[in-house]
Amino acid sequence: PPAPGQALGPAWRFDCYPEKAVVVTRELCQARSCCFIPASGSTRGRSRKNGIPWCFYPPDFPSYSLVSSKETSMGLKGTLVKDVKTYYPGDILTLEMEIRHETDTRLRVRITDPSSSRFEVPLSVPTATKKAENPKYVVELSKQPFGLVVKRKSTGTVLLNTTVAPLFYADQFLQLSTALPSQFIYGLGEHRSTFLHDVQWNTLTMWARDVPPTEQTNLYGVHPFYMAMEDGGDAHGFFLLNSNAMDVALQPGPALTWRSIGGILDFYVFLGSDPGSVVQQYVEVIGQPAMPIYWALGYHLCRWGYKTSNATWEVVKRMRNYGIPQDVQWNDIDYMDQAKDFTFDPTNFNTLPDLVRDLHAHNQTYVMIMDPGISSTQPEGSYWPFDEGLKRGVFIKDAEGKTLIGKVWPGLTAFPDFSDEATHEWWYENLQRFHEKVPFDGLWIDMNEPSNFLDGSTVGCPSNSLENPPYTPGVLGGLLRSKTVCASAQQKLSTHYNLHSLYGLMEAKATSSALKRILAKRPFVISRSTFPSHGSYSGHWLGDNRSHWKDLYTSIAGMLTFNLLGIPLVGADVCGFSEEPQEELCVRWTQLGAFYPFARNHNSLDMNPQDPTAFSPSARTAMKQALLLRYSFFPFLYTLFHHAHVKGHTVARPLMFEFPKDVKTYGIDSQFLWGRSLLVTPVLEPGVDYVDGYFPEGLWYDYYTGDSVSSKGEELRLSAPLDKINLHLRQGSIIPTQEPNVTLWISSGQPLHLVSALSDDGSASGDLFWDDGETIDTYETDRYTYVVFNISQNTMTSSVLHSDQEGSFLSIDSVSFYGVKQKPSAVLVNSQEFPFIYRDNQVLSVASLSLRLTQNFTISWM
Repeated sequence: PPAPGQALGPAWRFDCYPEKAVVVTRELCQARSCCFIPASGSTRGRSRKNGIPWCFYPPDFPSYSLVSSKETSMGLKGTLVKDVKTYYPGDILTLEMEIRHETDTRLRVRITDPSSSRFEVPLSVPTATKKAENPKYVVELSKQPFGLVVKRKSTGTVLLNTTVAPLFYADQFLQLSTALPSQFIYGLGEHRSTFLHDVQWNTLTMWARDVPPTEQTNLYGVHPFYMAMEDGGDAHGFFLLNSNAMDVALQPGPALTWRSIGGILDFYVFLGSDPGSVVQQYVEVIGQPAMPIYWALGYHLCRWGYKTSNATWEVVKRMRNYGIPQDVQWNDIDYMDQAKDFTFDPTNFNTLPDLVRDLHAHNQTYVMIMDPGISSTQPEGSYWPFDEGLKRGVFIKDAEGKTLIGKVWPGLTAFPDFSDEATHEWWYENLQRFHEKVPFDGLWIDMNEPSNFLDGSTVGCPSNSLENPPYTPGVLGGLLRSKTVCASAQQKLSTHYNLHSLYGLMEAKATSSALKRILAKRPFVISRSTFPSHGSYSGHWLGDNRSHWKDLYTSIAGMLTFNLLGIPLVGADVCGFSEEPQEELCVRWTQLGAFYPFARNHNSLDMNPQDPTAFSPSARTAMKQALLLRYSFFPFLYTLFHHAHVKGHTVARPLMFEFPKDVKTYGIDSQFLWGRSLLVTPVLEPGVDYVDGYFPEGLWYDYYTGDSVSSKGEELRLSAPLDKINLHLRQGSIIPTQEPNVTLWISSGQPLHLVSALSDDGSASGDLFWDDGETIDTYETDRYTYVVFNISQNTMTSSVLHSDQEGSFLSIDSVSFYGVKQKPSAVLVNSQEFPFIYRDNQVLSVASLSLRLTQNFTISWM
């Protein structure tokens, strides 16, 4: 940023007139005591949907001063005072600031109103009781105007510098700006964009909204967290714990401005210092991802518009007949009786209970959709969910205290208030009653922004400062109530104005807890709207995408961003939701989708079928191959989810997480890794039989053949006929695989095959986590097997660090070693000579081993 007294270059001008609908004039700008310089080459009052602000803060714009401060047991408390009011009503002129040195890598800052309590996000976060002894950060305070500077102790890099623009703290307008150490910034979900955000005057708005993914638009979820890279490959994170509608404005300084219309300023800085550690530190605050039930990692099939339970059943049978893997069959709203929750259509879906029993008999599972909107127009006494909900007072109320009525699929509806524990109990009882009729295994919660076909309610919304705040962020539709309920609606905990973007999270909590009670297994929930901590309860799909090549590509950025946000169980609708599917696209999408952590093919109403059985024999075969490949990786994928659950690791991982010193990886979102070991390079365009992929420096091995590629950090062209997705193993890794089958229930009992990719020095390592796949908290209650594999000096050893009965059912049947430089004269398994195959591409294979997983073994060659 420019030094004090220096003229503000355009990149460092902070917008003093962010109101979207206004053409800014000199008069308007000067009324706000701001500087006005029209940008060249533009005639209107702003060149800035994406451009330099014409109206910006002067360096002497009145702001807060730090008038007193004292050390505390956790850090420091100070008082901030301002004597000039700003141009928004309700300025809070005296603030309290608290700085907490929570851990060596985590700093927390809270700025609150000492005279009255304000809304705070009801997220349970860890309470540190002891000040960090050896923090990686240094905090400096500027007194007048007040500013906060946070530096990395080891390098001196400035991670946060709020002195670049004035702090605002009015009742409905909070604004905080900071310089960024580089233009490499990630996170800030949920938006349709590249994985690496654009800092060229790019404003990202957050307010949960039901809209098919569109650029520059607030989407289903809200995640006020970013990760930024620094020179030299360090990374840090920033989390603003705030749920109100907000803009996050990026500008080429590079700098960032948070602009929220409620709550408090409560933020964290995470010091990393590598990208993976930043995410670990973030999920430590919001909550670790849940360990999924095993079949969550299988192939899911769904569409809107099967129209009958028998038609749904037919697809399941066709999949079985072709031997195509499928673990889960889903239904969209067409199973319901007139779109009412907790019902099924007695005519078209009369065989639904039989279909579900048949799935269970084949070790398959069933998931159905549930929407929050509860039909409010059924004859009294005929629809228990509404009658009972009314009796218990579980619905959101309007500003006058009456049940707010909106409109969704069943017609007029009331909306459950999931901020109230009584609603969770009512939700559980409804699900339990329905489960007795249709024994579903998991739930898909949709429309939970919450979505409303009306703006506000059947009677509109009152005219007040919650509905029309002094500043409205750049939300789609221009109004907070656009396609949702009134902002002034009342919920148990607060107004909808404060709770709106938490609706999906609160519903996911209620659903997850109900499923645990009904099934006594790990709950499976997939939600559309999300908020920080969501991964502890649910996964996410990326919403209503289209059957376009562009959507195939953007799904990778979406998947990577949600992994960074602590929701690793994520994927896009395979083959695209809306618009007609195309065969070539669907093959490529099934290949990529086989490597989404959550793999579901979903299709829209009245579109041609796009399940694998709907295509030509060659396309069907290619899709079947891709899904069998996914199933063969199940032990590896399951182990990655264990590390996500216990350590906060990502599952689908950006290349830059593993190669943070290689700037060429910073923008890559056309390739990704599973864990640290498996590089996926999908084809993302039509009509090609090759793909270009970037290979970071080191040795990589073709997964299928074991052929090695030594890269200096370069782009390589790979052969990619229509039936192939390129996969490469990174040097130094060992991954466990299994003979695939049509369900994970069957394949997870098959013997293991270990694939090892040796480093240049002959070393490698890997691991396997195993349990019964469905019991809650197996790791926490010691009911699991965990084995580590190591190779050095021509010897592989296994170390069983923990074992239980489940693990003892598994054996290791074969091992391949990629990169064995010369042909061995002998291979010894537990000191006994064993036959082997050595190919001239330096692959050594040993088969028919029958080694028990839960007993340590050694395999060596000489």
